[in-house]
Amino acid sequence: MKVLTSLLTFFIHTPLQVVNLAFWGCLIIFFGLIKLALPFPYIQKLLASLMHSFLFGFGSVSVSLVRLFNEVDVQVDIHGDLSKQNWYLIMANHLSYLDIILLIEFAAKRIPAPKFFLKKELIWMPFVGLGAWALEMPFMRRYSQTYLQKYPHKKGQDIETTKRYCHKFKTMPTTVINFVEGTRYTDSKHKLKQSCYQHLLPPKAGGIAFTLATMGDLFTNILDISLLYPDNKRHPMYAMLSGQMKRIVIDVNIIPLPEKASGDYFSDESYRQQFQGWLNECWAAKDARIAKIMEH
Repeated sequence: MKVLTSLLTFFIHTPLQVVNLAFWGCLIIFFGLIKLALPFPYIQKLLASLMHSFLFGFGSVSVSLVRLFNEVDVQVDIHGDLSKQNWYLIMANHLSYLDIILLIEFAAKRIPAPKFFLKKELIWMPFVGLGAWALEMPFMRRYSQTYLQKYPHKKGQDIETTKRYCHKFKTMPTTVINFVEGTRYTDSKHKLKQSCYQHLLPPKAGGIAFTLATMGDLFTNILDISLLYPDNKRHPMYAMLSGQMKRIVIDVNIIPLPEKASGDYFSDESYRQQFQGWLNECWAAKDARIAKIMEH
């Protein structure tokens, strides 16, 4: 009976989440096209604010659906003060697509609208790609070492392009989200990567260094956010959609930027080692906090 109830919940809940994404995505894309056609700063600022409210609407409705279909306890712990007037870089672990929904809903009443640094291939994802484009989220084009060896004149262009793209963020408080592990955590990935952390995959320093090289002079603080699903660790997305999600923990630790916030991570060996050391220390502290939370 429990299995049947879970399946029924899944087949009702999932379409509602998709419809919610499509509805708000279409609104964002529509007003994004209007914004593109009306290149007047005052109007564009008003439209950007409206589109951010649509993004928050998506997160709010999505989390409301999660609560409707799950008897879930959502625990939010914030260690410090947050402001809508600051610029933040979020370093988060990554367990599920649900992470994105939760971060958007978390930001709604606490911090500026979030921006995800996206791979350029995601522009083709239905509703998500064009919606992110309309919200002026940066699409990164990262060149591999092999490509740069063949075309050395391209070196540094990815950072410079993103710097120009993010110049507008200087006029409006912004939150940038980076999933530092680079992929979703699974037990098999943890074992494959031989992670030295109990609850995390090894952090990838390149993405954070890239972000700081692009916007390091803007950020007020770093938000080290740990997302946890203590009773549904294996398949949190399916558990959520099928009504089996029991507890969600969002732990927010506010930390200062590293002393040397930006540098040439990809060419300066000394800076790269220093930055990796700082990030590894942050990740070890994060792993210890997660272990403590999981114990309770």
